[in-house]
Order: sequence, then C-alpha cells, then structure tokens
Amino acid sequence: MIWTLDLTKIIHTVRLNKRQQQAVHAIANPVLVLAGAGSGKTAVITHKISYLVNHCHYQPDSIAAVTFTNKAAKEMRERLIKILGEESGAEVRTSTFHTLGMAILRSEIQHLGRTARFSIFDEQDSLKVLDDLTEQQIKGDKQQLYLVKNRISDWKNAGLSAEQVLKSASDQNTQYYAAVYRAYDEHLDLCNALDFDDLIALPVRLLRDNPAIRSKWQNKIRYLLVDEYQDTNEAQYQLVKLLAGADPRFTVVGDDDQSIYAWRGAKPENLQQLQADYPNLEVIKLEQNYRCCGRVLRVANELIANNSHIFDKTLWSDHDEGDLVRVMQLEDEEVEAQWVVSDLIANKLATKRMGSDYAILYRGNHQAKFFEKELIQHRVPYQMSGGQSFFARSEIRDLMAYFRLISNPDDDAACQRIINVPRRAIGSKTLQVIARRARQAKQSLFKTCQDIHRIDELGLRAKQAVDEFVALINKAAQQAPFDVDWFVRELSYDHWLMESSSTPKAAEYRWNNVKELCRWIADGLQQQQNDDLNEVINQLLIKELQQQEEASGSVQLMTLHSAKGLEFAQVYLVGMEEDLLPHKSSIEEDTIEEERRLLYVGITRAKQHLTLTMAGQRRRFGESMRCDMSRFLAELPEADLDWPDQRAPLTETEQQDQNQFYRDQLAALLSSD
Repeated sequence: MIWTLDLTKIIHTVRLNKRQQQAVHAIANPVLVLAGAGSGKTAVITHKISYLVNHCHYQPDSIAAVTFTNKAAKEMRERLIKILGEESGAEVRTSTFHTLGMAILRSEIQHLGRTARFSIFDEQDSLKVLDDLTEQQIKGDKQQLYLVKNRISDWKNAGLSAEQVLKSASDQNTQYYAAVYRAYDEHLDLCNALDFDDLIALPVRLLRDNPAIRSKWQNKIRYLLVDEYQDTNEAQYQLVKLLAGADPRFTVVGDDDQSIYAWRGAKPENLQQLQADYPNLEVIKLEQNYRCCGRVLRVANELIANNSHIFDKTLWSDHDEGDLVRVMQLEDEEVEAQWVVSDLIANKLATKRMGSDYAILYRGNHQAKFFEKELIQHRVPYQMSGGQSFFARSEIRDLMAYFRLISNPDDDAACQRIINVPRRAIGSKTLQVIARRARQAKQSLFKTCQDIHRIDELGLRAKQAVDEFVALINKAAQQAPFDVDWFVRELSYDHWLMESSSTPKAAEYRWNNVKELCRWIADGLQQQQNDDLNEVINQLLIKELQQQEEASGSVQLMTLHSAKGLEFAQVYLVGMEEDLLPHKSSIEEDTIEEERRLLYVGITRAKQHLTLTMAGQRRRFGESMRCDMSRFLAELPEADLDWPDQRAPLTETEQQDQNQFYRDQLAALLSSD
C-alpha cells in the first residue's frame, strides 16, 4: 500500500518543473508562491497537498485550501480526488473564504450571542433593510442606497465596527453612514441574520477576541493554502493570519500583476505585508508560462513592465514564437463587430477549431450587443457571461424567502417579502401595523403575526389572512423531514405564476425554475443526515451556481474581469481606446495601473493568436464621438505587432479574391447548419 502511494506521487510530480517542485516541498517556513499567468499554480497547490498527506504525515482533514469561487474550489477538489483517492481527497477542506467563514460561524457563533440557525441576507435583502433605516431623501434612491451599502461593506472588510467608525468620524456624512451602519447591524442581530461581509468579518472577530476559539481552529487547520492571494482584502488577510498563528504553516499563491479587483476591496499590497509580518517568508517565483506562445508573452511582459512592482518577475515560455499580434483600426463599433465576426468565422472554418476556442473580450458589457447582433445574423452559436443570476429571479427569491422563514422565524426580510405572495389579502397597511407593533415589542415580524389577534387596529379579514399565513409556515416548520414538493403545492405557486406572468410561456419558464430549485433543496436535504433546511439553503446561497448549459461549440463573449483564469486559442480583445481601456473613471481617479493589469490579464488569455481592435468613433449619448487610440498600444513592442490597415492596399484582383474567399466561407457555414 505504501509503495502504491509513493508510485502515485512520482507519477503526479514528474511533470513539475524545478520551481514548482521547490514550492511543493517547502514546508519549513511560510511560503509565498509568485505564480505568473499560466504557470501551473493549481498544480502546485494540489501536489503540495498530496506531499503533505503522503510524506509529511498530515491528516487530510487537517489541511485547508481556500480560493475565491466555488468553481475553483470544485476543480481543486476534483484534482485532489484524482491524486489522493476518493476518501482522502474529499476530506481535505477545499472551499471559498465565505464557506470557510460559515463553517467557523456554524461552530462558534453562540459566542456572539446568536444561534447557528442564522439566515444570510443577499444584496437585495440588505438594500431593503437600509431603505427602511435611511432618511426620507435617500429612501427609494438605489444609487444612494448602494453608496451606503458599499461604505458599510468597506468598513466591515477593513475590520471596523460601527462604534469604531463613529468614534473616528470627522465629518457629518461619515457620522450619518456610521449611524446607519450601527442600526443596520442591530437589525441583523435582531433577525439572527448575517450579510456576506459578516461571513468573513465575524470569524475574524471570534478568532481575534477569543484565544480558546483561535487555538481550536489553529489545531483543526494544521496547514493552510490560499489561492489568488493578491485578491484578498483586509478581513481575509486577517483571517489567514489568525488561522496561521504563532507557528505559521501556510502557502499562499498569487500574482500582483493579475490583481484586478481593487473596486471590491482587493489589496495586492497584502503580498508585501506578508514579508513584514513573516520575516522568514520563503518567496518562490513561477515564471515559466505553459499557455502562451512567445510573442503573446513578450507583448504582455512589455506592457506590465510599465507598472510599479512589489516583486520583479519575467514570464518565459518554451512554446514557439507564434504569429504577430494584429492591431485593427475600424471605422466604428458596428464595423468593428462585423470585422471581428467575419475574421472569426473564416479562421474557424480554416482551422476546424471549436467555437469555445474563441473569445471576444471587452471592458464593459455594453460593448457586447454589437457582437451579439453579428453572431446571431451569421448563426454562430455564442455564450455570454454575466446573465441574470438564477437566485436573482423573482420566483426563486420568493421560494428561498419561504424556506428561510421556515428555518428561521426571526428573518424579517424573508417574512416581509412573501407575507402576501401569493396574494392573501395582507395589504401594505396591514403590514405597516404589524411592523410598527414588532418594533414596539422588539420582536420579529413573524412573532408579531403569531400574536395577530392582540392587535385591535386590524379587521377580522386581515387577521384571518395572517392566521392562514402563520399556520402554513408553522405546519411546514414542524415537518420532519421537510417535504419541498408538498409545500409548493400548498402554496399553489404554479397558479400564482400564471396570474402574475406576462404570458403562459413565461409562467411555464418560471415554474420550471421553481421545480429546479425544489430538486436542489430535496437533494440537499437527502444528503443531510439531520435534515437541516437552514444549512441547505445557506449552502445554496453562497455558491456561484452556473445555470447556463455547457456550450462547448460556442464562441465566448465576456468582460476582461470575467475572463480571469480562462484560456483560449484565439482572442479578440476589442475596444482599445482611451476612456474605454483605460476606462474614463480610472483616468479621472488615477488608477491606470489596475487598468494595465486588466489588459495584461486579457492578453495572457490567448494561447496562440491575439487580435486587438479599436473603433475610430462610437455612439455616446445618441451622438457619434471620435475615439482616441488607447495609450497602452504605445507600450507594446512594435516588432511584435502587425497593423494590417497600414500595409500597402490590395490590388483589385487581390481584393476580389479576398472578398470571394469570405463569401465562400460564409456560404459553407450557413449550408452546414
């Protein structure tokens, strides 16, 4: 058995280069792995876990590997199962930061005076609470509410409580926002609810303020690995530091050149802070790129060299040089889209590649519509990232609110959403009376509904409607096990969808979404030995569920932010203009370096072929406006660029031959459909 494990380890590590092997075997000190784009960082993390288990006598369940998305965590878990086997691979704690935070809170939240059956408020829940708490001039103003919410989020991610902000507030605006922050947190406490920021901020508070809890979790997690470390914010940095303890055993993997999330609190400076906090930090650089051809890599290196750097590194590749990087200047955004799609079709037919080998990357989602139009016109399948989330759909939010209220009767946001959905004669005036009585009694809305007959201001019809609502929730809460299908039938939610949808087809579509959610809930309950509905719905809420079907033959349309971590044989990076890339706001706020990192990420998505395009003019506010070339183009090595429009014009015969070629290619594509 031991011999088999050793052989497995040899098979899996023989492909690692010397630097990767050095990163895998470094365990005496805390380790920072500077992993450039396409340098095999996930392989380093998974093989290091294998090394810890098979050669350093770590138990799989004493190792935690943390990343930022459920997709990345799932991929890591699948790789570990292949390397370690089904049982050991599944025992390693692979999760996102938020899932790890929720695990800590499930175990320890009673020390904060709350119960483990807490609800998680999503963005819409939080905005509704803030709308109720803010002054009249802000109520209903989404822009202002988002501003308040973002200020609170920034404070939580910085580890600042409402009281701390109030004490240090130096102006009236900050004092006002801090007061709202305090009221907001008090409301969450009353509802036994948390928002997403709390899933990191509260574990940090628990570990920081309670030595026994800190010691317990440091013993649980004997070795910690963190991916995409450059994207950590202050709260996440503190969580890692607290879990690492006085005898730090951790490996973090990151790349300051790919830090593109400052707008959500990411601090690439955390890489530098590690050196200050851990003087014995071992820094290992992964500079061999396995993705890009030499020319694409050289263009990326030249670009990013214009940024200031915490650590110096230069990526290199064993791949061949590849084609010159094309730079196309087109007349306007429509001509840009026409040219890109025509070129893509011609290349696809000539090379026989799949559609998913191609990506059209842009700075903002508003650019996508022109490319969608052309792809649709030429019947080219495509997939666009950034569609409406499954859990943002109204029918899903309704059902999730019901499930939340059933498992946590103190969840006011859930109660308020569905007390009259489907309609049950509980109008806004009735709800206002209930809400006022709940505030006076300092109790939840649902508790007040249970005492509805004590409220003399309400008529008999309103009381009966509230009684029926309470009876339904109580009956569902008493079920063991909980029957999801029964509950939805009791609601007659299918009839409600028929009444509230614009067309029968829309109602059918929404009902299918409901059935899908019910299947997920039922499957989750079946996997839970204790039939914990609260646990199942919270797990669903924190996952980034991918609802679009796999479309392996589809061209990919996405923003540069969405493209991080992906790779494609051929990339069209469009909109290379001032005010677009770099974005106008970054020019005004002097955050050009982040925009340069964003372009660097886009360039390094291309494995073999890269095309950069720009429009001479774009329509803005209904008028055509001239566009200036992006400053970043001047930073690219001229010898590696090809500007086809600056070549000598084609002869008449050459132009006719080229036009005929494109007509033949398009005809072949359409006839094959």
